[in-house]
Amino acid sequence: MSNQEQKLPDSPESYWRNSTNLPKFEELSEDVKTDVAVIGGGMTGLTTAYLLTKKGYSVILIESGRILDGTTGYTTAKITAQHDLIYDELIGHIGMPNARLYYEANLKALSFIKNLVLEQKIPCDFEEQDACIYTTEEQSVQKIRKEYEAYQKLGIDREFIKDLPVPIDMKAGLVMKNQAQFHPLHYLKHLAEAVLEAGGKIYENTAAKEIKEGDRPKVLTRNGHQIFSDYVACCTHFPFHDKKGFYFARLEPSRSYVLAVKPKTPYPGGMYLSIDQPSRSLRSVTIDGEEMVLVGGESHKTGQGEDTIRHYQALESFAEGVFGIESIPYRWSAQDLITLDKIPYIGPIYPKEKRILVATGFRKWGMTTSTLAAQLMTDHIAGEDNPYQAVFQPARFHPDPSIKKVISYNADVAKHFAEGKLEQPIRKPEDLVNGEGAVVSHAGKRAGAYRDEKGELHLVDTTCTHMGCEVEWNDGEKTWDCPCHGSRFSVDGDVIEGPAVEPLKDPES
Repeated sequence: MSNQEQKLPDSPESYWRNSTNLPKFEELSEDVKTDVAVIGGGMTGLTTAYLLTKKGYSVILIESGRILDGTTGYTTAKITAQHDLIYDELIGHIGMPNARLYYEANLKALSFIKNLVLEQKIPCDFEEQDACIYTTEEQSVQKIRKEYEAYQKLGIDREFIKDLPVPIDMKAGLVMKNQAQFHPLHYLKHLAEAVLEAGGKIYENTAAKEIKEGDRPKVLTRNGHQIFSDYVACCTHFPFHDKKGFYFARLEPSRSYVLAVKPKTPYPGGMYLSIDQPSRSLRSVTIDGEEMVLVGGESHKTGQGEDTIRHYQALESFAEGVFGIESIPYRWSAQDLITLDKIPYIGPIYPKEKRILVATGFRKWGMTTSTLAAQLMTDHIAGEDNPYQAVFQPARFHPDPSIKKVISYNADVAKHFAEGKLEQPIRKPEDLVNGEGAVVSHAGKRAGAYRDEKGELHLVDTTCTHMGCEVEWNDGEKTWDCPCHGSRFSVDGDVIEGPAVEPLKDPES
């Protein structure tokens, strides 16, 4: 089935972004002082700023581009403590009490969002839905049964099912009751406005370049200004300040894809996620008064998905088989970070550095985990005890499975580093047609080339400015992606996603 027949959109665009009129903020133009500097204008940063201003702290939030234009703006927006297959594994690796704390922390985050929406009457399409993981493979039924037993041990409201209300030939499923979904940017627009009303300040187009550690940590911005503060909350998805934490070696970047589909048959409700590979995610969404379905999945490590447009095509084929497709008004993708033990890193960035905090590694479940991260960081700054701090602290170390994964992950990084250096491109810039990008040979060196729809050529040096790996072309998003640590760059080399903070160089410089 061709793209033309099924109307797969020509370019990616997030429905959440397109349907939200966000305020614009000036860039920081002077040195400033504040109680807390929050770096990053996504869900974690805005929720942290909201909670801190509610407690009376002065807060300055800076964002390198526009607020809510990162992972938060490209989510499927399921608010749930059902994070794929997780609880049986957690019980085995961190014990029953800590697995219970993980569940409770995420459930508390869900309740926080729900209560705030109801109390402040936030118009964000919030609705409770049951969440369900399922398998279509007979050999995976036992995994569902073991997860059911873990729910039972932890006291989680649950149901084992053998049929889905959607036409998918499943073998077994596990339902977690009373979870939720919403429009994340409508919710967070309200929080941004509340931050301003409480005296907080937000600056856009203000990129943090460096954090100077000390009793009063100092944030240095790319435009030459400084923010003096008592605490810094680093909510930048990937921690760009990583001198001693080696987060680049403890986080695996992953991309996944979403289609907004107008189905031919009605959607029965509920949020679904297959545990099979490649996974499939489903939830409803109302777009321009019509109920549609968000169809997600096709995860792969960043920079390692060859011919990335095919991931959208695979989701399109799946949706056609399940519902039939009237139209596909939107498609988009997101980048997520996965920790070694699948538990986010939230808390002091290093064991002895208590005034710089980090929140990262949400493993595609950022609606609850970003909220609990904001709660944890706020309590840390306020000097208040939080029963969940130890579970999420970045300095934790669980020998199994962490050590095996760090060896495997970094062996993969080394493999791609070497392959990128040894690759000899055979194509040249003049070979590219309009709308095409590729690694090419330019002036005898490896370079990245993209010829836009007007025929203009954009050239970049393909060496990632983070740690020197070679970036690869992502045809689905028209970006340069690093296969080692997940940095992403525009066709002109500007940083879209860290850990890189510097743009790609000009190959002719």
